[in-house]
Amino acid sequence: MKTKKNPEPVDVVIVGAGAGGATAAKVLTEAGMRVVGLERGPWLKPEHASGDELKYLNRNFIWQDPKLKPRTYRPNDREEAVVTNFSATPQVVGGGTTHWGGMVPRMTENDFKLRSIHGDVEGASLVDWPITYDELEPYYTRVEWEFGTSGLGGANRWEGRRSRGYPTKPSPLSQIGRTFATAMDKLGHSTFPMPQGMVTEPYRGRQPFSENGFWQQYPDPGTGKSSTLISFIPDAINTGLYDLRSDCYVSEILVGPDGKATGVRYQDEDGDEWVQLANAVIVCGGGIETPRLLLMSKSALFPDGLANSSGQVGRNATFHQYSFSVGLFDRDLTDPLYGWSGHYMSGCSFDFYETDESRGHILGSLIFPSNLGHPVNWSFPGRPTWGSAAKDADRELFNHTMKIGILLHDLPVESNRVDLDPTVTDAWGLPVARITHTPHWNDFAQEKWQVAKNGEVLEAAGARKVIPVNMERITGNTSHELGTTRMGDDPATSVVDRWCRTHDVPNLYVFDASFFPTATGINPALTIMANAWRCADQIIRVDSRGWAQG
Repeated sequence: MKTKKNPEPVDVVIVGAGAGGATAAKVLTEAGMRVVGLERGPWLKPEHASGDELKYLNRNFIWQDPKLKPRTYRPNDREEAVVTNFSATPQVVGGGTTHWGGMVPRMTENDFKLRSIHGDVEGASLVDWPITYDELEPYYTRVEWEFGTSGLGGANRWEGRRSRGYPTKPSPLSQIGRTFATAMDKLGHSTFPMPQGMVTEPYRGRQPFSENGFWQQYPDPGTGKSSTLISFIPDAINTGLYDLRSDCYVSEILVGPDGKATGVRYQDEDGDEWVQLANAVIVCGGGIETPRLLLMSKSALFPDGLANSSGQVGRNATFHQYSFSVGLFDRDLTDPLYGWSGHYMSGCSFDFYETDESRGHILGSLIFPSNLGHPVNWSFPGRPTWGSAAKDADRELFNHTMKIGILLHDLPVESNRVDLDPTVTDAWGLPVARITHTPHWNDFAQEKWQVAKNGEVLEAAGARKVIPVNMERITGNTSHELGTTRMGDDPATSVVDRWCRTHDVPNLYVFDASFFPTATGINPALTIMANAWRCADQIIRVDSRGWAQG
């Protein structure tokens, strides 16, 4: 009988190869470190990409299969959790950057100091970040130029100081984008080109993408859309020091008798179990799977889950909700909007992002226009879904509708959390993540006000009918999962320090959006990557000097 031998120890093992994990892999390997990456999903090739809507949107080709990898949800502790596909997340090499629309605006300076601005908000667990915009700004710039982005520097008047513009010009406005910009200008509001994770002109051997509105939720067969799959992962592999293993399911982070992380236990695609030893472990599974892994990694030293002496692992969970107003335009009076032509999101505004307490709430959101969806899955409130009536609706409505949406800037609440479901397990027999979440009253107020304001913009644009689509609860429909291993200076109230190193385990790090102390009103991916680069630099300069030689 052949004896199985575990892989050789390395400097760092990274769980996940999305925005945070791939950025860390690039930075660490380019500094000469040996890194193993373990990604739960498959490694897609260009030939796997297509415009097959049913394949991607209806058959879970890149999304987690809810039958194999379910999650449960309940609004509070008093109710029974039910199995639901909460915050479906792509589990593939490249993570969410394979499917995303590519929104990469920066956080504002005020996003880092919400408690200083607003004080204690009843029912919320508002805090300041232990870092500032100025500390992150150089890394925002590095990511924008290394990753490949497009935009117009200085166009967003609400943005903090910028040391450099974007490497490629902004995408041209679509008809929907022009309609939005004209209406906003009519109302006295500003707009600017959406900063995007893509290249719009030849850049570092990459070619721009084909302009189309069916961009989000599909991997790109070319090189136009920026993703870690085509940028940071190849950079890391080219060093010869990055061993990326796909279809590997990590079930436990291992610790030694001294309380330090020693590596991880995982299963490969054949179901064989392995142990990968390393001098340090970086977890980048996302704001749901990261706390789940930490809580599953119990031991005599950590009976309540790894790095959880504060009891804060999984708490303060926030999930951006995408809500919107829909506008229907008169076919006889307005030209078709052709939502499938031009980029999915080619304009936006920050005019409602900062707090204006006269609105009856604090915080605000980025807003942006788009089409109503893909040809098979598009929806209009009240639209028939079958037969000739559905076909008539497609002909009458599809090219004469648009929506203006928001990313809800939701408040953290300590009781909103991720933990382990006591009864439901996945296909591997492991406890699934249970989400407990009820929005703060400010979330409802902010969302209702902004959706109504978006409706006013649609009316100014000439829509003859406007329909608000408000949330009843948080559904995780953006795949943005934040806050569940909060960053802070106090080990009693946070899980990781300002370098995203866990307070309890000095060689264990979290580089996904779990570290966010508070949410934002924008896509978090750019901040995830910038912060991962910042913290990886700290590992190279300082932390690695204290590691035992592997």
